[in-house]
Amino acid sequence: MSEELQQKGGIGLLPRLILAIIAGVLIGAYAPEFVVRLVVTFSSIFGNFLSFVIPLIIIGFVAPGIGDLGKGAGKILALTVVIAYASTVFAGTLTYFTDSAIFPSIVEVAKHSAENPEESLLKPFFIVDMPPLMGVMTALLLAFVLGIGMSAIGSKSLSAGMHELQTIIERLLSGVIIPLLPLLICGTFANMTYVGQVQALLITFAKVYVVVILLHCVVICIQYFFACTIAGKNPFKCLATMLPAYMTAIGTQSSAATIPVTLRQTKKNNVSTDVADFVVPLCATIHLSGSTITLTSCAMAVMMMHGAEITIGGMFPFIFMLGVVMVAAPGVPGGAVMAALGVLDTMLHFSPDMLSLMIALYLAQDSFGTACNVTGDGAIAILVDKLTKGRRA
Repeated sequence: MSEELQQKGGIGLLPRLILAIIAGVLIGAYAPEFVVRLVVTFSSIFGNFLSFVIPLIIIGFVAPGIGDLGKGAGKILALTVVIAYASTVFAGTLTYFTDSAIFPSIVEVAKHSAENPEESLLKPFFIVDMPPLMGVMTALLLAFVLGIGMSAIGSKSLSAGMHELQTIIERLLSGVIIPLLPLLICGTFANMTYVGQVQALLITFAKVYVVVILLHCVVICIQYFFACTIAGKNPFKCLATMLPAYMTAIGTQSSAATIPVTLRQTKKNNVSTDVADFVVPLCATIHLSGSTITLTSCAMAVMMMHGAEITIGGMFPFIFMLGVVMVAAPGVPGGAVMAALGVLDTMLHFSPDMLSLMIALYLAQDSFGTACNVTGDGAIAILVDKLTKGRRA
């Protein structure tokens, strides 16, 4: 889907994001207050629309995703789901402890002001309220009930309806939300530049990216050393075999679009055909270790920049929920962060401006998170193949 967007628009999401940041900085630095507030007003309207859509995203992704899990093949399905979720939670946990040790020395925005940085930002000319149909937790619980119910009774009609809803949400994201995201980000950066906060923000962005990408590499290595040790394989050789999948994911920014390459390289690691054909497509939907690393790091960085308190009790439930709410999101460019907006709002109490920063932080390196996800899929396939005693057909 990411490739389709680039072909239609002629320019990828990341270049448009960068252009939006540059435009926002220039507007904030040189335009009069009236122009900045005008941009902020449009950004506010879009942000409120995004808040309206969040519960629909959760239902559209999570319900059919959980319902589809009931269509698998018993033991191998359960084993793959447990390993994928454990890998995702492990990645988030390692990220939390690593960031807790490193970020206080590199995230400096909150130190420059005793007040919340948002209090100095320009306000929009007017606000258009767009209340969501339901709260985020209500949407999540409804998605669970519908998903588990569809799986339990084998519903075909409801499943078809939920998949049609998923298609509608995907079209809404790819046709409206994602193309207009640069407007939201432009307004945020224009506002922060106007009040003198953007320089420290960009410096922090760069430092956070270095930590995130290093964490991706560390988690991939751990995944392969663990899986290959149990399977009796050479982790360095298996990792080298998966490099084409990693590089392809950087280009496509989509786990789903990378499945053919991931599948081919996984089979080259002597994973049995039946296991590879089942595990790789499934993990493209449910295994999100790279996305969890990025979202956890970005969330902690944004919270520190706004002087918010970060605790284990607050972050761990967030990490556990990420592995659930992002089910089926990797097929949509930026889908992981879109699906996570709800828990960022309800569990970490992010404001609209903080959500905008999260989107910008995440999308700027979305391809690397996706590459980490799909490369880890190969390690899970190796482990499942060994534990189920699969044999190459």
